[in-house]
Amino acid sequence: MRALVQRVSEGGVFIKSENYSAEIGKGMVILLGVSVTDTEADMEFVADKCSNLRIFEDENEKMNLSLKDIDGEVLVISQFTLYGDARKGNRPSFIEAAQPELANDLYEKFVARMKSNIGEEKVKTGIFAAMMDIKIMNDGPVTILVESKDKK
Repeated sequence: MRALVQRVSEGGVFIKSENYSAEIGKGMVILLGVSVTDTEADMEFVADKCSNLRIFEDENEKMNLSLKDIDGEVLVISQFTLYGDARKGNRPSFIEAAQPELANDLYEKFVARMKSNIGEEKVKTGIFAAMMDIKIMNDGPVTILVESKDKK
């Protein structure tokens, strides 16, 4: 599982076809990719790592605080293209990305775990497999890749 974590001053998702929107203030936008080999253990590792990731500045301007410490919010977006392999040719291959059934199951469990970790009202989402417009106001900029394989 891969989570591309961006520290944001604000974020949002907009889906015109569904008349759907969700917005957050200070916190993280997490673009979440699920691979064909991912398990619940991978999901738990990545969700817990994201929840506790100390990427927010303390009073000494050191990245020493987590989402919980700053009472931050999270926007989680399913992003199968994180498993795009562009090493050969110019068109990415997505064979490492999980099929929708597995990906949606682990995505929903990831969202539930994040809600359990930081609070139900602090977690917003997009809609799985929808075409979305994403607003990311990156703060810093700070962008971190969290992966479950080899517990990196």
